[in-house]
Amino acid sequence: MGPADPRRRVAVIGGRVLDASALVGFALIEPYPQALVWTAVEAGMVLAVPATALATAWARTPATAHDALQVLLDLPNTVVEALDTAMARSVGLRLGLRPEALRAGHVVACGSDRGWPIVSGDPASLRAIDPQIEVDPLP
Repeated sequence: MGPADPRRRVAVIGGRVLDASALVGFALIEPYPQALVWTAVEAGMVLAVPATALATAWARTPATAHDALQVLLDLPNTVVEALDTAMARSVGLRLGLRPEALRAGHVVACGSDRGWPIVSGDPASLRAIDPQIEVDPLP
């Protein structure tokens, strides 16, 4: 990533990467994810949402909570991280012989590339990919 890469510029602002468990928690109005998101809005912090985690969250969230998930996505500080060519390479290199861990790999790549902690209810699956990754565990 060069200095013109928009992800590198955003890293200066600071923020959090939300995995599927954090997204589902927000949609289900769980206290910690709710507090984290609204604090980020007030502080002007960016919330990065890997597209693979978002797809998982849509699948795991009941239809009655889809509006809440959409509220998060519509916030001006939310950025959805696409699984584009460059990200696919970054994710694939982290996965090695475990391609079944695509979603976790995408989350780890987003956190690592941005230098931000990952908010997750499953830190073990993230640390299995990168033991050094900073995780903000959901209670």
